[in-house]
Amino acid sequence: METTTLTIATGSRPSAVDLTTDAASFVRGKGDGLLNVFVPHATAGVAVFETGAGSDRDLLDHLDSLFPRDGRWSHAHGSPGHGADHVMPAVIAPSISIPVIDGRLQLGTWQSIVLVDSNRDNPKRIVRLSFLSG
Repeated sequence: METTTLTIATGSRPSAVDLTTDAASFVRGKGDGLLNVFVPHATAGVAVFETGAGSDRDLLDHLDSLFPRDGRWSHAHGSPGHGADHVMPAVIAPSISIPVIDGRLQLGTWQSIVLVDSNRDNPKRIVRLSFLSG
């Protein structure tokens, strides 16, 4: 297995960061296999969806309505409503796998690999890309 890490600046606002170009560069020339994208954080996830055309903003807005930043959360350290950030990865998982054929990601036409970070308290994220040849 080959692996590398990316350091992504997400800032102090919820963000959806497209990782597709980095992932495609990582697997280029590697043949057939699987790419695993993993976020080793308790308050971020990774998803495959269409970016641009407002979809990324729609996702962040919907997550905000699903997980309001108020006093309902038992997990209460950090900024107000931070407990929501710890629940979000149950909906947007911390890892995904993408098939790779002949060194190319097998994503659909409008699909992108996206880091989803609703946490306002952690402005930097690590993303691990791992390629399993096969």
